[in-house]
Amino acid sequence: MPSTETQIRETQHQVATPASSRLMSLDALRGFDMFWIVGAEEIVHALHKVTPNAFVNLLTGQLTHKDWEGVAFYDLIFPLFVFIVGVSLVYSLSRTIAECGRAAAYKRILWRSALLFLLGIFTYDGIADGVERIRLLGVLQRIALCYLFAGFIFCTFKLRGMIAICAALLVGYWALMTFIPVPGIGPGNFQEGANLANYIDKQYLPLRKWDGDHDPEGLLSTLPAIATCLLGAFAGLLLKNAALTEQQKVNRLVVAGVAGVILGFIWGLQFPVIKKIWTSSYVLVAAGYSCIFLAVFYQIIEIGGYRKWAMPFVWIGMNAITIYLAHDIIDFNKAAHRIVGGPIKASLGNYGDVLVTTIVLLMSFLLVRFLYRRKLFLRL
Repeated sequence: MPSTETQIRETQHQVATPASSRLMSLDALRGFDMFWIVGAEEIVHALHKVTPNAFVNLLTGQLTHKDWEGVAFYDLIFPLFVFIVGVSLVYSLSRTIAECGRAAAYKRILWRSALLFLLGIFTYDGIADGVERIRLLGVLQRIALCYLFAGFIFCTFKLRGMIAICAALLVGYWALMTFIPVPGIGPGNFQEGANLANYIDKQYLPLRKWDGDHDPEGLLSTLPAIATCLLGAFAGLLLKNAALTEQQKVNRLVVAGVAGVILGFIWGLQFPVIKKIWTSSYVLVAAGYSCIFLAVFYQIIEIGGYRKWAMPFVWIGMNAITIYLAHDIIDFNKAAHRIVGGPIKASLGNYGDVLVTTIVLLMSFLLVRFLYRRKLFLRL
């Protein structure tokens, strides 16, 4: 009997599921992730201003980033997207390798990463405020770098090598942050502005930085972010493993997710769970929750067959970068005010802002639905 690793690896470079039968659960989860960014979060915050009851207060708290240490639901949005990138690259790169060869896969990775990196610079105003105000590292740039390195690792190494690299990234980052002293401060300080990641940004990251002299998507913290993408790739390999039943895949995702959350918080007792420096403990916690989200969506959509409810999320998920860029380029809020602003908004009093933010979300859905129905997808 072949080993489990062999079985998994045999599935790694098989032709991926055709576009017509792609994993709807993965597209829906990606859309669910983006759903909060393109308007749902603002609706909750608008409701909080007019109906601050216990439930809305809870939602608002979960849709607000932690100032530094700890994790709320909103702190999981970005790593969930990076995790999904890892899951997706297993399918897309396996297909490319099977159909066109490994060299074509490397070329595809380089092209997509470069284009996404440039789009990231564009979303932070490009050179509008001068070259010195360019933000070299941001959200899309981090996704690009994670895809670049995780994609190369996937195409180059076997499963054991991928696991070893992922572990080395997490443990190595912990060791660097814990034992290398920051000049004038010393080692093992994880406070903002006093930790090694922030210090390296201050010394070596040029041009504009998001938080003054350091950046939450900075240089050193990119290393554990790559590990987040690799953990997503492991989930993708699990889903492609033909030796497992569909229910076994879900069960293993749940077990891995719970284990990741527990181990992450345990590690966090020494290496705190902090999104802004993407600590190794944060990687495990976020990847753990990502596994659980993926398991839930897979169970409901792929196994249970309940699909209609997820279509709005699929619309977003299949054009996630498009809607992200659209919200950067188009003033949806201004457009919403032209529709329901003025006397309509005024007549609703404090609930006027709730209506405006709801219209913004509806416009986002209408845009991605339009693109989906006409089979228009941004393929980087």
